[in-house]
Amino acid sequence: MTQAHSMNIDTICAVATPPGVGGIGIVRLSGPSSASIARKICGTLSAPRHAAFVNFSDKSGQTIDQGILLYFAAPASFTGEDVVELQAHGGTHVMNMLMRRALELGARTARPGEFSERAFLNDKLDLAQAEAIADLVESGTEAAARAAQRSLSGEFSARVRELQEKLTALRVYVEASIDFPDEEIDFLADGEVQLRLQAGIDAVQTVLAAARQGQILRDGISMAIIGRPNAGKSSLLNALSGQDRAIVTEIPGTTRDILRESIELGGIPVHLVDTAGIRATDDPIEVEGVRRARAALQNADLVLLVVDQLGDIEDQLALLLELPDPDRVIVVFNKEDLQRADWDEAVLHARVKVASVSISAKTGLGLYRLRSLVRTRVGATEQAEGLFSARQRHVDALRRARAHLEQGQGRLLQDAAAEILAEELRLAQRALSEITGDVLPDDLLGAIFSSFCIGK
Repeated sequence: MTQAHSMNIDTICAVATPPGVGGIGIVRLSGPSSASIARKICGTLSAPRHAAFVNFSDKSGQTIDQGILLYFAAPASFTGEDVVELQAHGGTHVMNMLMRRALELGARTARPGEFSERAFLNDKLDLAQAEAIADLVESGTEAAARAAQRSLSGEFSARVRELQEKLTALRVYVEASIDFPDEEIDFLADGEVQLRLQAGIDAVQTVLAAARQGQILRDGISMAIIGRPNAGKSSLLNALSGQDRAIVTEIPGTTRDILRESIELGGIPVHLVDTAGIRATDDPIEVEGVRRARAALQNADLVLLVVDQLGDIEDQLALLLELPDPDRVIVVFNKEDLQRADWDEAVLHARVKVASVSISAKTGLGLYRLRSLVRTRVGATEQAEGLFSARQRHVDALRRARAHLEQGQGRLLQDAAAEILAEELRLAQRALSEITGDVLPDDLLGAIFSSFCIGK
C-alpha cells in the first residue's frame, strides 16, 4: 500500500517514554508544523540530526525545563515527515507541560500507533516491519526480542516477497497456456507447471512453519495442568515456575480456583494454568472450581494431565476420554521418586497412546524431559536463531495462500483447469500481500495500529 507523502495533514505529538518518574522523558512531534512548534518552544531549531541544548518555555516565556532538541527533516525521518524530539527530565508534570504547550501551538495528540502508521503510509517500512516495532516493545523473552528485531530489519518481509515472486513467475507461465493455446508447446502437459506449483506450495509451507514459530515466541502458549485431587498439579506448577505460587497440602481439593503463572520455557513464554482437581463433589465451591478446570482445558494450547503413580491409575487415565484433542495432551506420571512395586513404566506409557513422561514434581526428576516434550508438542525448534516475529494474522494469511495453491493443484490434476489455477495463484498472492500491507482493508489497518503504544 503506497501513499504519497502529504503536507496537508495534522501535526501529532505524544509522550514517547513510559509514564512516571525517570531520568529522561521524550515528547515526540511529527508533521508539517513540527519545526515551527519547536522554534516557539525552544527559541531555535537545531540543524537536522544535530542535538542542541535548549530551554523549553511555556506560553508566558517561563522555562519549563532544560534539555535536548533533536530535529529530523522530511523525508529522512522515521515517519517520513518533519519529526522533532524534545528530551527533558522524566516526570509527569514536565511531560504534561511540554505536551500542553505543543497542543497550544497547533499539534494534536497522536492516536495509538500513529507514528508507526505514518511511517507505513509514507513507505518508510511495510506493515510486517511496523508490527515488529510493537512486538519488540512488548517482547516477553530475549528470544522474542531478537525475533522481533529480525522482522523489523525486513527478514520476514523478504521471505514473503520471495514467495510472491515465485508465484508471479508461475502465473506468467500458466497464463501463457491460456493466451496461446495453439502453440506447439503444451505448458500444462510438460510437467513444468506441476513441479513449480509443488515447489511453491513447499516454499509457502516452510515460511508458514517459521511464522508459526515466530508467533509462539511472540504470544507464547497456554498450558493447563489438570488431574484428580492430590495428583501433584500444584507441586508441578511450583516446580515449573521455580516459586511457591500454589498451596500444597495432603488435603484433597486444596485448589478451588484457577491459578495462573507465566514462565519462560526455552525462550517460549508459557502461561501456566493450575486447576482444581476434577472429581465428583457436593461442595458448591469445589463444583465451580471443577467447572472452571474443564473450561480451562478446552481453551489451552497444551494440556498436562497429571497422574499420581501411587493412586488409582485407571480412574485418573479415564480423564483422557474427556479431553478434546489427543495432540494437545501430555500425560505426566508424577511421584517417580515414590514409585510403587508393580509400576511398569513402559507398559503404561505405551497404553496411554499420547505423549507421556515420568517425573517427580517434588525432587525435579524428569522435569527436563517434560520441558523438552512441551517444546516438541508445540512444534518449537531447539534453535530460535533465525526466527522472525509473526502474528496470528500472518499465520492465517499464509494458510490461506497455501490453501489456494492446493486448490489450484487439485483442479490442475483433475481436469487441467488452467484458468482456475491462474485465479487461485492470484488469490494466493493477494493473501501474501496482506502480510506486508500491499493489499489491506482500511478497517483492518486501523485495528492493527490501534493496538500499539501511544508515541510509537
